[in-house]
Amino acid sequence: MPRQPLYEQVIGDVIASIRTGALQPGDKLPSITELCEQYSASPTPIRLALRLLDERGWIEVHQGKGSFVAANPPT
Repeated sequence: MPRQPLYEQVIGDVIASIRTGALQPGDKLPSITELCEQYSASPTPIRLALRLLDERGWIEVHQGKGSFVAANPPT
């Protein structure tokens, strides 16, 4: 079985943290730099994961401030 792309792993981990309540609406996600260290990754897949999470309504990305759990994430 092929391994899932890193960006999909990041998306899955963030969604799981929101669903379990480890991340609450309004909580700030780790920075891109911190996520790169956590996943031993370059910024490209991390940025892609955050962009897709934003587009899907799970998080809100505020330029210069960071990424935050959306007020009403999907259920």
